[in-house]
Amino acid sequence: MCPLWPFHIVFMYLLMLIPIWMVSCQVVKQAAWAVDFYPDNLIGLPMYEQAEVNFTTRNLSAAEVQAGRVLFVSDQPQIAQPQTSVVVLRTQNISDDTWAGSFQVMANFIGYAEVKMVLENEGESRVSQPLKVTVARKQQTIDKVFITSVIILMSIIFVNFGCALDWPFLRKSLAKPVGPAIGLFTQFIVMPLLSYVIGLWLFHDSVAMRLGFFFTGISPAGGASNIWTVTLGGNLNLSITMTAISTLTSFLMIPLWAFTLGTEIFSSGEMVVPYMRIASSAIAMVVPLILGYVIQRWFPALCKVLVRILKSFSIILILSIIIFATITNWYLFRLFTWRIMLGGMLLPLLGYVLGALLAWTLRQPPADVLAISIETGIQNTGIAIFMLQFCLGQPEADLTTVVPVAVAVMSPVPLLTLYTLQRLVGCFSPQTSKSLLHTPIDEFTSVPSLAENVP
Repeated sequence: MCPLWPFHIVFMYLLMLIPIWMVSCQVVKQAAWAVDFYPDNLIGLPMYEQAEVNFTTRNLSAAEVQAGRVLFVSDQPQIAQPQTSVVVLRTQNISDDTWAGSFQVMANFIGYAEVKMVLENEGESRVSQPLKVTVARKQQTIDKVFITSVIILMSIIFVNFGCALDWPFLRKSLAKPVGPAIGLFTQFIVMPLLSYVIGLWLFHDSVAMRLGFFFTGISPAGGASNIWTVTLGGNLNLSITMTAISTLTSFLMIPLWAFTLGTEIFSSGEMVVPYMRIASSAIAMVVPLILGYVIQRWFPALCKVLVRILKSFSIILILSIIIFATITNWYLFRLFTWRIMLGGMLLPLLGYVLGALLAWTLRQPPADVLAISIETGIQNTGIAIFMLQFCLGQPEADLTTVVPVAVAVMSPVPLLTLYTLQRLVGCFSPQTSKSLLHTPIDEFTSVPSLAENVP
């Protein structure tokens, strides 16, 4: 028999009570403090702006008024922070047991935060209920300048595309649409499934982030794919054909994916398909192309100049968009985590690889393989951002925008790497470089060929 029997039962009982006693003491030391905030929440506070919050509290004891002090604390100071940190009660204007005052809250970054008032008095503290703060980003002038400049530059380059297009080839492609069919399959079957799997793998704990990847994956091809196709030596005629078909098909495919697999991610809330945004993208592409065709047919001298500068202008436009987009969205880089960066790189990279593999397996010409690969990997992230803004409230929509922005930022990395390799090969082997960089555009830009091709 144990020599401590029956005292061991008492000891075990005391050991069980110690944690409960410690928790009870902690609760006593941090008792609730009734504070009324006006407004009771700060919703949609613009980033880098301040808001005044009034408060009223009652039932202050004489000891608290004499020796107490109040701390204004935030659980996420990098998002929202009180401008006042400490207040000594005996210096305040307190009528009977009631104290009314105000403090400023500064919005530092988009996100969620809670601000509390903590009354400290001789080692004990009373904590108010939280003031919930949500910080959203207000559109800046630089955003409008960036969007306007991109629209103008993209319109100009699509006029150049219209001048350089082989219109009989377009009719032939539509008559036997092998290349466009491959691009359509990779764009609206492979990419949506790929984006769903990547989102589920990296962000199984975040519905909003999964939705960001999924919306990016179901978006049509972006206009940047045509620019990269020209720059890297792909088939521009096929690229523009696929972009046009992809944009028009997205009227059907986006709602099909959004209301089937999309509901598995986002069951609560309203799914919005941006038909007007898709239509405006189609119009913004088709109208400059038609203008380019008019120039090609009736103004051959001007057409000759526009086609000759096409490659150089494409490279300048790519660099301008990358630099300007980085400056405009610099604030979002604070949200980049390793998971965001990995997902943003995997989606376009796997799109490039799978698109190229499928096109190569079906024995497409090298220029077509490159065009299909680029068309698959580059998404119209503007449509994804538009859908997120409508489906999610603020600041969730702004926070989730980091996904399509990450994809847009990472998409050029493999393509820039390929372009650099092409140039390096050209330095050591000019003959090989000529074959790597040769495209139908090169033939079209020569003066005799241009004279033959222009009606």
